Amino acid sequence: MSGCLEVIDGGLDNAIQDAGRYGYRHMGVAVSGFLDPLFAACANALVGNGNAAAAIEIRGCGLGLAVRHGPLRVALTGPLSASVLRHGGSRQELDAWQSATLETGDVLRCGAVNGGTAYLAVSGGIDVAPQLGSRATHRRTGIGGIAGRLLATGDALPCPRLAGNACREYRAEPWRHLDGPIRVIPGPQADHFTNGEFERLLASPYRVTRDSDRMGMRLDGPALVHRSPTHVDIVSDAVAPGALQVPGNGQPILLLADCQTVGGYPKIATVIRADLPRLGQCRTGDELRFAKIDLPQALAIQRRESERLARWQNAIATCQPASYLDEAALYTCNLIDGMVRAEPPTHD
Repeated sequence: MSGCLEVIDGGLDNAIQDAGRYGYRHMGVAVSGFLDPLFAACANALVGNGNAAAAIEIRGCGLGLAVRHGPLRVALTGPLSASVLRHGGSRQELDAWQSATLETGDVLRCGAVNGGTAYLAVSGGIDVAPQLGSRATHRRTGIGGIAGRLLATGDALPCPRLAGNACREYRAEPWRHLDGPIRVIPGPQADHFTNGEFERLLASPYRVTRDSDRMGMRLDGPALVHRSPTHVDIVSDAVAPGALQVPGNGQPILLLADCQTVGGYPKIATVIRADLPRLGQCRTGDELRFAKIDLPQALAIQRRESERLARWQNAIATCQPASYLDEAALYTCNLIDGMVRAEPPTHD
């Protein structure tokens, strides 16, 4: 029998994602997938999955899951707290960056994400049917995940039952994203702006507005002036996550995982791949600054980040679950105090 998680509370803004849907952009299909692929890879590694395995991306609050067929091993990464109500009635806090094994009847409840994005991975991955080669949810086209929508109460999430050692868990130090400015490569339409506008982008702070979602973030800061204010739009061409579009009002739009495949606003710059996961952790009001690099530098940074992730995964350590009883250790202890002689008394 395969394992199963039932959604008993879909909460707000939670969905199934994986590494994305590639090979269909020429047909107008967005890549979608994890907003923060590094946090997702960490969660998957803690339960023994590959980086691309489908997991639950948590961007809101209130997610509740019941184990209908276990055991299952789960792990959380990101800025949130969770607890498990065991089928026997006990309650246990579930820390992020550490795995836990859930049994049939256990209930997992996640609190609100403290801004940004968190992930819940399950051993073996969430085994919903792939569409166009991916299980990633893309709401605008209604594909992937569960009918292309957010999780809802009553959804059944199939996943393999745990075949490994339920008396051993895994933990690691929290992943630390790179800090400093968001690094960008100029273009491809940097020449559509007046002289000095790219330098203005680099010199000025921009804030994430409320008008942001998985498709993109609208930023608020010094307006970037187009070379021809009466002919702002361009002939639509390809866009990708990380593209920094600038519409007629001069306020940049930073495209994210669910972005469209073509767009008609000039793109003044593109965020490098290594910094895209950091954007998944941005909250309304956060300040962004940008720095210019070139393509060879971007490729070198991406290689270093891949190596850093591999080192993090290799450093995952085993630990015993909170409820584990080490019988071998108990047998080495004197569990009875004050006993001098174990033989029964004799009577003359």
